[in-house]
Amino acid sequence: MTAAVGAYGVAVLTRAQDAAAEATVGLGQRILQLVWRRRDEVGRSELERVVGEAAEEQDDAYSAAVLGRLLRRALQDDPGLWEELSAMVPAPAAGTVTITASGERAIAAQHIGTAITGDGHTPPRS
Repeated sequence: MTAAVGAYGVAVLTRAQDAAAEATVGLGQRILQLVWRRRDEVGRSELERVVGEAAEEQDDAYSAAVLGRLLRRALQDDPGLWEELSAMVPAPAAGTVTITASGERAIAAQHIGTAITGDGHTPPRS
């Protein structure tokens, strides 16, 4: 959703999906449009305001936090939304694993025995 808001701003709520849009932007746009369609007038106004603020902020961490709270609240208010959102996200291919680590001293693994981060640590002896 952050990518869609960054690319389109408030227009993401009403803009038809651009066939050439990158997959992440397109998915974020479709999620926001689904939430938009399921809201009443007051909910749509709130969504416009929040998306506008996130677009103006130009801070991905802030935008992700604000949009995440909005999505969590929408899911709490509308239990049927979860099923619709789940149907939009493709299931991972069998055997496909994606692991991401980000930030200073970040670690990531599918399987891990011992992981030690920070200064002044020594590995345990077997």
